[in-house]
Amino acid sequence: MDIKKDILWRVYLCFLCIVALGICVLGRAAYIQQVQGSYWREMGDSLHLRYMPIAAERGSIYSEDGNILSTSVPIFDIYVDFGAEGLRDKDGIRFKENLDSLSISLAQLFGDKSTEEYKKQLLTGYQKKERYHSLKKKISFDEYRALREFPLVRLGRNKSGFIVEPRDKRINPYVLMANRTIGLSRLDSNKNVGLEKTFNYLLKGVSGQRLMRYAAGSYIPVEGAEVDPENGKDIITTLDTYIQDFTEKALMDMLVNNNSLHGTAIVMETETGKIKAIANLGRQPDGSYIEDLNYGVGKSTEPGSVFKLVTLYCLLKDKYVDVNTRVDCEGGVKSFHGLRIRDSHKGTGIVTVKEAFLQSSNVAFAKLAYQYYQQQPDRFIQHIRDLKLDTLTGIEIVATSGKPLIKSAKSKSWSKTTIPYMAHGYEELVTPLHMVMFYNAVANNGRMMKPYLVNAVREYGVEVERFEPVAVVEKIADDETIAQMKECLKAVVDSVRGTGRRVLFDSAYSISGKTGTAVTAQDNRGYNKGNKVYQASFMGYFPSDKPKYTIGVVIQNTRESRFIYGADVAGRVFKSIADHLYKRFLNPPLEEVPVRMDTLSYRASGHFADFADIFKYMKMNYTDSAANGHWREVSVQQNNASLKAQQKLATPAAVTPDVTGLGLRDALDILENKGFRVSISGKGRVATQSFAAGKPYRSGQQILLILN
Repeated sequence: MDIKKDILWRVYLCFLCIVALGICVLGRAAYIQQVQGSYWREMGDSLHLRYMPIAAERGSIYSEDGNILSTSVPIFDIYVDFGAEGLRDKDGIRFKENLDSLSISLAQLFGDKSTEEYKKQLLTGYQKKERYHSLKKKISFDEYRALREFPLVRLGRNKSGFIVEPRDKRINPYVLMANRTIGLSRLDSNKNVGLEKTFNYLLKGVSGQRLMRYAAGSYIPVEGAEVDPENGKDIITTLDTYIQDFTEKALMDMLVNNNSLHGTAIVMETETGKIKAIANLGRQPDGSYIEDLNYGVGKSTEPGSVFKLVTLYCLLKDKYVDVNTRVDCEGGVKSFHGLRIRDSHKGTGIVTVKEAFLQSSNVAFAKLAYQYYQQQPDRFIQHIRDLKLDTLTGIEIVATSGKPLIKSAKSKSWSKTTIPYMAHGYEELVTPLHMVMFYNAVANNGRMMKPYLVNAVREYGVEVERFEPVAVVEKIADDETIAQMKECLKAVVDSVRGTGRRVLFDSAYSISGKTGTAVTAQDNRGYNKGNKVYQASFMGYFPSDKPKYTIGVVIQNTRESRFIYGADVAGRVFKSIADHLYKRFLNPPLEEVPVRMDTLSYRASGHFADFADIFKYMKMNYTDSAANGHWREVSVQQNNASLKAQQKLATPAAVTPDVTGLGLRDALDILENKGFRVSISGKGRVATQSFAAGKPYRSGQQILLILN
C-alpha cells in the first residue's frame, strides 16, 4: 500500500506541476499578446517589411531646335532564383520540362551564346541552388517584352524564379555630338561631366519609396504605403543640332586631312552670347579623332597673334595711338633685353598700326606695348582684367582645368621681356572661349556678353525657369575705339596684304577677324624641337557690317602636319562653318522673276542621276534613249532635253589614263569610257591605281582604285 500511495503522490505532483506550467504559459502568452503585442508585431513587421526606393526618371536635355540630345531609356537586368519553390516543386519537373525550349529561346533572342551554353548555365545554377543568379544584364525593353513570353518565364516569378530589375540607361540619340558639352551621366554623379554634371540637381529628380512585405517567397507592395518619385526636370540648351553637326564635320575634315593633334570650334550668337555649337576633337593613339576633352572651355593655352587685338584695344583706349600711327617694324626683327622677337614675314619697314595689324607684325606690337607700358605695366594688366580675361567665363560647364592666367607685375615670373611678349600672345594663358567672348564684344559694338548654353528649364512640358542674355561689361570702350578695332579686323581679310585674305576674301559676305599662329610646348615639356606644337587660330565674325555670329577656331598641329598657319588651318574651318550659316540662316531669298523660254541650244555630258535631279528641279521634261549605263550626253533646245548614251572619249585606246587625285565620279567616267572594269576601295579621292598610267591595256581590263 505504501508503494501505491507513493506512486499516486508522484503522479499528482507531476499533474500539478503540468497544470502550473500550463497556467504560466497561458499567462505569459496573454501578457505577450495583450501587454507586449504591439512591440512584437512591430518586430515581426520589421523582419518582413522593407522600404524599396522608386527611382525618379532623369530629365532630358534638348537642343534649341527641339531635338533630344540626352535622355533615359529603360533597361532590365535579369536574375534567376533557382531556390524558388515553383522550380523545386515535384523534384523540379517544371524546370526540367522547360529547360530545352527556354535555352533555345534565349540563344535566339540574345545571340551571344549557343543553346548548349545557355542550357549548361541554367543547369549549373539549378544544381547549386543559386538564389540570385545573373542571367543577362542591360537588355532593352523589346528584348524584355520578348523574354516574358518564353517557356517557364511566362509562368510568373514564383513558378519560374525569374527576377526582373528595371533601371534607366542614359543615351545620346546623336551619339557623340557635343559629347563633352552635353556630358556623361554616371551612377556616381561626381564623375559626371558637362551639362549632366552642372545641372544634375535638376535632372536627377527625387526618388520615391514603396513599402514591401515579404510573403510567399517574394516582396509584395503594401497598399497605401507609397511615396511617388519626383521626376527630373528637362534642360533646353542653346545648341542647334544643324549648326553643331556641320561645325563638327568642318573641324573633323581639317584635323584628318592636316594630321593635327586636336582642335575646337565655337559658334556664338553675337547679340546674345548663346553658344550655338561647340566642337572638340582630339587624336587618339590609333589615329582616330573623338571628343576626348572640351578644349574650347577646359584647356588654357598661349593664344598667339589673336591676342594682338587685346594689345590694340589697350593702345587705342588710352589714346596712345590710332590706326594711322606709324611704327617701324625694323625689317621684322627686334631684340628686347637680349631676347629676339621676329615677324613671320620679314622685310617690313615703317607701316601704320592698321597695316601692322593686318600683316600681324610681332615686332610692331611688341615695340608699341614696350614703349607705352613698360614703365606702367599695371595699367596694361588692368585693361586685360577689365576684359574679364583673368576670370572664368561663367559658362555652365564645370571645367577641371582651363583657368586663365594673366600675370601681375609682382609675379615671380615677371621679367623685362614680359610686356613685349604678352603683346603678341605669349606669357599668358586663356581658353579659346575667352578670346571668342572678347571678339564677340567688339562685334557687338563693345557690349561683352556672358557665353551661355542653357535657355530654359522645363517640367512636364511647362517652362519653369528661363535664362536671359547677360552682359558682363556693358561697354568695353568708346565708339571711336570700337570702330578702329573693327576697321583693323576687316582689313585682315579685305586688304591685299592681310593675313586672312587668301583664304577668306572670296565670300558672298564680308568677314572680319584675326589669324594667329603660336608655338607652344606639348604637355609642358618645353619648347625644344621635338615637342613644338604649332597652334593655328582664327577669331572673327560676320557679316562685318551687321554681325550675327562670332566664330573661334583653335587647332594644334605638329611638325608633321601639312599646314601650320592660322589662315590655312583655322581660317578654312571658319570659312566652311560661316558658309553653312550664311546659306542656312542669312542668305536673302532670291527675287522671283518671270520665267522666259531659253532659245539657246546646250550640250553637256555627265551622270544620269544628276541630270534627272536638275530637270526635276527645273520642271523640265526630258527623253532618255539610252538602254543602260549611268553616263549620258544631253542636248537642250527650246527647253526640251534629250539624253543618250555617252560616246567613248576620243583618246588613245591603248593608253591608261592617270586618275590619281580625281574624285571618284570623275575617275569612273574616264575609266569606264575607256573600257575598264573598275573596283574601288576606301573613300575620298583616288590615291593610287593598280594599273599604271601610260601603260597599254585591253578592253575589259580590271583596275583597282585606292581612295583616301
